[in-house]
Amino acid sequence: MGRSHLSVRIRIRRHKVFLLCLLGIFVISFLHYYKALHNISLLQELSSPSTHLKTLKLFSGIFWSFPATDFNSQNDIYKHSHLKAKLDSNVILTDPPDGTLHKHPFVLHDDSTPFFIQTKSGAVCYREGTDMDNSASHRRLLQHNNKKNTSKDNIINAGKKVVRCPCQQGWHGPHCGIPTIVYHSNLPSKSKVTPRKVPRRVINAININHEFDLLHARFHELADVVDVFLVCESNFTAYGETRPLYFLQMILNGTFDYIKHKILYIFLDHFPDGGRADGWIMDDYLRTYLTKNGMSRIQGLKLDDVFLINDADEIPVRDGILFLKLYDGWTEPVGIHMRKSLYGFYWKQFGTLNILSACTAAMLFKVYKNDGILLRRRSYYSMSGFREYENSTGRILLPWAIGSPVHYAGWHCSWCFKPEGIYYKLISAQNGDFPRWGDYGEKKNLNYIKELVRTGGWFDGSVPNYPPTDTEEHMYAPKYLLDNYNKYSYLLENPYAKEKHTKLT
Repeated sequence: MGRSHLSVRIRIRRHKVFLLCLLGIFVISFLHYYKALHNISLLQELSSPSTHLKTLKLFSGIFWSFPATDFNSQNDIYKHSHLKAKLDSNVILTDPPDGTLHKHPFVLHDDSTPFFIQTKSGAVCYREGTDMDNSASHRRLLQHNNKKNTSKDNIINAGKKVVRCPCQQGWHGPHCGIPTIVYHSNLPSKSKVTPRKVPRRVINAININHEFDLLHARFHELADVVDVFLVCESNFTAYGETRPLYFLQMILNGTFDYIKHKILYIFLDHFPDGGRADGWIMDDYLRTYLTKNGMSRIQGLKLDDVFLINDADEIPVRDGILFLKLYDGWTEPVGIHMRKSLYGFYWKQFGTLNILSACTAAMLFKVYKNDGILLRRRSYYSMSGFREYENSTGRILLPWAIGSPVHYAGWHCSWCFKPEGIYYKLISAQNGDFPRWGDYGEKKNLNYIKELVRTGGWFDGSVPNYPPTDTEEHMYAPKYLLDNYNKYSYLLENPYAKEKHTKLT
């Protein structure tokens, strides 16, 4: 009898050990799977003192985070994702004590932001472009089964049954993810684009001299879209004179702490041969060095990631770049139609500035040879690798531009500084864009510069007849500047318009 009880106890112990082993394997496997999705090492996770707490939180969230939800239950997730973005933006990188900030790599991770939601009715909707409160309207739309809305501009995946979402004003397509500036663009494949399961990463490359207010506007406009900003600064002006590293100082003193975790600092410590005699050599070299140095320091790059290069005074609007991040099916290279202005957003110039600004990393490497200046030119079709790259994609590559001449997709604010900043740009300008007004003493007089700002005139003596503008008009200026009107008023309203004209001496 005793032996029978002992045998039973042994079997029970064995079952317990077996069950504990299974549970342990399950937990470790699940942790490995979950952390792999978030690019976190399993060993790193297991060695963390808060592992057990994280595991409890993880299991508590499994049962509500994965199933499809209806519009009414999305508010909590929406708030949670914004809280996460806010916490992420507070990450501050430590400054290297050895002065090697310009040598550090940048590791790209997948963007886990839930840009799209799936409803119980089966619709996949872009959260920001969808009318979340219009559930009744959504049900009515579903009943139509796409019978009345079959135009090629609105239907994605032609021939397939698509469950449509109720779009907010300014958003289009069955998923409500196509912004107006793409909907009214010349993109030939706009009716065939499809949402991605995993967003692309966006790399924005910029050279900086002293355009710091516009840089703040760019960072705030694109903070949740761009994954890394490649910002290049030199200790030489484009003319070849030495200059302090103002941007580096601002990084170190905390000015850009809100975006510092997304900045890859690039330091150009030399001036190219021949750049003083021919300023275009320096102008090209700035973008070449920016691209080659910056892209070589990025880890985790994927060939379909987006490379975007701008001058510091060219600020793309968020929604257009987000479209490139979230959708498949657009062609390349990509231009951007930008609203043009001079001295400030109050002197609006006619037409738009349309510059080729974006492509995939694959096209950057295979066609443009990892040189950003070549992207901005329009001779890509004659480059040695173009046909081979086009054949590898299986589609005809056609350039297109986000926006149109009447639908601005960004802002180009030329010479947009206070008079002292305009003076600094005059003396810093490269020796190639003739006439080089910084070579004329009278053009550098601050009173003369103030008069140019007051009238909207140019250094050659001309005074164009600019159309009237209003700060309330759509796309007048980047939202960050308008939200901080008093601080940036010199860019938003003519600071000398109400002053009496005095003869310059």
